[in-house]
Amino acid sequence: MKLLRIDASSRIENSDSRKLADHFQQQWQKSNPDGSVTIRDIINQPIPHIHQKTIEGFYTPSEDFTSDLQEATQLSDQLIAELTNCSFLLISTPMYNFGVPSALKAWIDHIVRINATFGVSEEGAFYGMTSNIKAYVITATGAVYATEEMKALDFLQPYLQTILGLIGITEVTFLPLEGATMDSETFRKMKNEALQKINAV
Repeated sequence: MKLLRIDASSRIENSDSRKLADHFQQQWQKSNPDGSVTIRDIINQPIPHIHQKTIEGFYTPSEDFTSDLQEATQLSDQLIAELTNCSFLLISTPMYNFGVPSALKAWIDHIVRINATFGVSEEGAFYGMTSNIKAYVITATGAVYATEEMKALDFLQPYLQTILGLIGITEVTFLPLEGATMDSETFRKMKNEALQKINAV
């Protein structure tokens, strides 16, 4: 059993999403004492955005690769190998400006790759190429997005649900921690609820 953990919060200290991910990892390791954990902190070790040569490499058959294209897609190859070799994926991320942090988007742009993690049928339909991976997504938000009005502003969870589904990861459990900017007592209750949800899974 292998767990791949992705941490995307720019806060290294006092990060709610990181703290919940620590708790999740501890509980997972108790349940899987022989399992291994790979942690990719994409803030401490930033992932560069894809560029011209990276995109060219994504759409070039491997037999036509030049040394430049091999170099440009090397990181993508590494990140995809980490993903496809895991049994469980844990993403911990805050919501920034109603969406994913740019650091997480950079990781996504490297692992969502045509003919590697997703394909397109002759009819033009997308299909995922990864399998047997369960994903857990810990999110931390300042507001509460339970109402219809606020839910319309949440581009974090729907996006991650869609993008993971595109590459074939359809079993996704979201573990949200909301209300970080609310009063301390309300937030404490919400944090306890989030911890209980993690314990339950």
